[in-house]
Amino acid sequence: MSIHLVPESERAPGVGHIAPLRLPAARLPYAARASRLQHLAQGHAMAEYLLWAAELASAQQATAEALPLPGPEAAGLAAALQQRTQTPLHSALWPRSAHWLALLDELLNRMAQQPRMQTAAIRQAWARLQQADTARREAWADALLTALRSEAPGEDAALPEAGVAQLLWSALSLYWRQLASQLPAAGRAEPGEQRHLCPVCGHVPTGSLVLAGAQAGVRYLQCSLCECQWHVVRSQCSNCDSTHALDYWCLEDEKAPIKAESCNDCQTYLKAFYQQADHLLELVADDLASLALDAEMEDKELARSGINPLMLPLLT
Repeated sequence: MSIHLVPESERAPGVGHIAPLRLPAARLPYAARASRLQHLAQGHAMAEYLLWAAELASAQQATAEALPLPGPEAAGLAAALQQRTQTPLHSALWPRSAHWLALLDELLNRMAQQPRMQTAAIRQAWARLQQADTARREAWADALLTALRSEAPGEDAALPEAGVAQLLWSALSLYWRQLASQLPAAGRAEPGEQRHLCPVCGHVPTGSLVLAGAQAGVRYLQCSLCECQWHVVRSQCSNCDSTHALDYWCLEDEKAPIKAESCNDCQTYLKAFYQQADHLLELVADDLASLALDAEMEDKELARSGINPLMLPLLT
């Protein structure tokens, strides 16, 4: 099954209905993410990085509040949805407006005021972006988005260095989240493949969220770019769609709130976050704070199928 987007009027609600797609809420997540990162940093071996990430999330919050998606661009989303019901905001096809560059400039200005942004590596990346003209920034963005879709780059593509890539992604993900949160659409499950990719923008997930409450046990994957969440049944590998047995790994006991789900068919894993075990979980923050579990999975020679937007993988 794949997920197509349809106008909101075609949505099929009902008691016990599992929405195929959950668009990002209008309420911004970055302040709560920053707070969770600050909490997780207490006594953590990676405390400095978690606190740095908290400052980055705070800068994203302030940037999003200062520069919401312009009205004309939001109004054009309905037309885009009529043209493409599958991945209407695909990052290879969506014509980025100048708004994302304004978000990048505002983000850089906000970051310049943060104490943990003063390290040599971050200052160097910050300076590189400040000095780059629009054409260079756009070229870097194209190359970065292509690489993180695991596609072959063009002949002339030049990937940005790691620090520049991290700051670029922070602005790009903010832009795509603004777009996705304004989509006048709902999801509809239809026959198809590639359930492991976001049905809105075409990128891989960060992890999976297993709900609590009335829909306890229902699993959603959360996109690493636009932060949409889409439903995938738990009996299916989130990477290759295999329905063979999946293994679950954790560092604590079987009731741990964070587990790694691995597949023997494709030799990959993705972390799952269980709200019932910890209702304070914030998927991006808790994923970053549980890299010890990733290290264990790498020791088992399993490849991670997801990306954390606050710690991009090495790009080649």
